[in-house]
Amino acid sequence: MPMPWEYTLYIPNDPRSVRISRRTLRDILTTHDLPALIEPAELLAAELLSNAVRHTKGPAALKIRRSGPSFRLGAWDTDSTPPTTSPAALCDEHGRGLNIVDAYADDWGWFKVNGSGGKYVWCELSCDR
Repeated sequence: MPMPWEYTLYIPNDPRSVRISRRTLRDILTTHDLPALIEPAELLAAELLSNAVRHTKGPAALKIRRSGPSFRLGAWDTDSTPPTTSPAALCDEHGRGLNIVDAYADDWGWFKVNGSGGKYVWCELSCDR
């Protein structure tokens, strides 16, 4: 079983930071020999971080972790409003991010962050893809 690892990338509230985060994620997964996770993880990270940048005014962060057979990624932002999914959003270009996360991830959820405020929205993928 590989040793667990974790990275956190703090980003400014700037739409360009989503692309930078995706490239960083790709490098990390390549370095840790997890090429099968690159495409789904990039898609999920882009959806979570896009929401964080679009719906808040503060900074955000991408956190990724490997522990045993699972890989978890998540986005922290400064807004503590619960994330929502909407069936109607599937037909719209905007608002379907969490529906994509729900469809591609093995599991997902969120929680309010105490102290610094905001929320953390996470999802998991199996490393056995």
